[in-house]
Amino acid sequence: MKVFINLAVADLDRSRRFFTGLGFGFDERFSDEKAIAMVISEAAVVMLLRRAFFQTFTPHPLTDGTATEVLIAVQCENREAVDAMVARALATGGSAVRPPEDHGFMYGHAFADPDGHIWEPHWMDPAALEPKNA
Repeated sequence: MKVFINLAVADLDRSRRFFTGLGFGFDERFSDEKAIAMVISEAAVVMLLRRAFFQTFTPHPLTDGTATEVLIAVQCENREAVDAMVARALATGGSAVRPPEDHGFMYGHAFADPDGHIWEPHWMDPAALEPKNA
């Protein structure tokens, strides 16, 4: 099963530059002047839609970056990858949301993209996910 997450954005070119800077690629088969398809993994794609186009899919008002609609958590390979993603986000137009959180078995950070969507890269210790022997 593949998951498509749809996000409203103000400027497709700005969004493409920002997420390219984070290392994400795009599937041009699902991209045009109204939307671009950003590939997160084989199973997850984020559709970045111009706000006016996004509005055609819902009767509800859109949020505007001053309200939080969703938190997008992305699992990274290690702590260093978490910090590197946040550093790239800040260098390419994102903003810090909160300081990193270290829970020992889990490490996370958060940034907002240029449209105010909150992304939470995190790492979880694989050993902490293994079942404990009783």
